[in-house]
Amino acid sequence: MESSCDETAVAIVRDGREVLANCVASQIDTHALYGGVVPEIASRMHVEAIDPLLDAVCLDDIDAVAVTYGPGLVGALLTGVSWAKALAYAMDKPLIPVNHIEGHVSADYIAHPDLEPPFVCLVASGGHSHILNVTHYGEYELLGQTMDDAAGEAFDKVARVLDIPYPGGPLLDKLADEGDDHAYTFPHPHTQGKYDFSFSGLKTAVINQAHNLRQQGVPIDAKDFAASFRRSVVDMLVTKTVAACLDTGAKRVAIAGGVAANSLLRRDLQRRGEAAGLEVYIPPKNLCTDNAAMIGSAGFYTLMAGRVADLDLNAVPALRVLMKEFREQGTGNREQE
Repeated sequence: MESSCDETAVAIVRDGREVLANCVASQIDTHALYGGVVPEIASRMHVEAIDPLLDAVCLDDIDAVAVTYGPGLVGALLTGVSWAKALAYAMDKPLIPVNHIEGHVSADYIAHPDLEPPFVCLVASGGHSHILNVTHYGEYELLGQTMDDAAGEAFDKVARVLDIPYPGGPLLDKLADEGDDHAYTFPHPHTQGKYDFSFSGLKTAVINQAHNLRQQGVPIDAKDFAASFRRSVVDMLVTKTVAACLDTGAKRVAIAGGVAANSLLRRDLQRRGEAAGLEVYIPPKNLCTDNAAMIGSAGFYTLMAGRVADLDLNAVPALRVLMKEFREQGTGNREQE
């Protein structure tokens, strides 16, 4: 079960790889009226949607119940966690806590049955931008991350400047396909960490340039502007991800998360990854956005590792990925980690 933001989703997954059912109820049309996700509305819509979704799948033969318990919007998370606890209790099945970011990584296991750790994965979405070294199922080393805004957040905010309606990121991507990505010049912000990202400065520079041009009465070509901005973001993501692979000796690279549906990111990582001698794994777009199939996959490997939750499981909106060094220490408090 997945309810971390504005999609309610229920899926049934076998052995972490095979999707038997995958139902998603999207709230995009409702939140588009407000120009973005309204947390209270999202929570209420999860309550309305989750019962019909559960009715749409057959629960007779399930062995466990996996649910996203963080990170995400606290009210939205609580809906899924509450239903999952009730279902696990009623059916006397194990309850598996799943980190949403781990779910995104696991989408690649569904898309590519031959993919196994170790590999490097770029996780890029509206709230997260990480480069992870996936050392084993459920075990990660953090190589790089955003120091401020996430890539998807930057896409959405620049889209507003160009008067692109919500959801801005996907629509900006389509607009950029028609533009010249060298028409405007935008900075590549420096970060102290070699594989870290910073999108706040880039976003501010883009917004300021748009405002300055409008104040001067200079027309902005929205297609070229979108294409140039997209090029700057993708260059940073791909350059640092490929560098992390080469420096760590990784042979495989994957992408995950909502931004992994970006057409230029998919093309550039494929091209530059293969040129660097890497095996490149890219999930289909329907597994990039939030869904419960990826949670089922992550849940399987979590269960195989013997990690289950009690019925006092709570939503953790700021949950972080549990890194390898914590697992090796044997610590069990995922919320604090």
